[in-house]
Amino acid sequence: MPRSIDLAQALSTFSQPWSPRTVAVMNDYDVRVVKAHGEFTWHSHPDTDELFLVVGGSLTIRMEAEEVILGSGQMYVVPKGVRHQPFSAEGADVVLIEPSATVNTGDTRSHLTFERAVVNASRQ
Repeated sequence: MPRSIDLAQALSTFSQPWSPRTVAVMNDYDVRVVKAHGEFTWHSHPDTDELFLVVGGSLTIRMEAEEVILGSGQMYVVPKGVRHQPFSAEGADVVLIEPSATVNTGDTRSHLTFERAVVNASRQ
């Protein structure tokens, strides 16, 4: 029988903000969960779009020309090449969908650059 992914369980396996965990792979794309809190690094992904889906809390995606505020159940796709900075004052649980080779800080290495990590989040 196929196993479903338990996002709450996956998010409970770590507490460090801005350290995404891969919970599933679809073709060459990772489905990642991340705890957002405070400011992330300004960066862009020159070769790919990045999908943010907030599953709890509130996330602001700052861009040079505007900002998008997302609440629980809302999503936004940052177009490839657009510089952005995710920010969450109170914290947010977020699902990201991006190519598996994508580095979380994109074209800007920083102290928040996190190596790809996979967690088992399957439910039977």
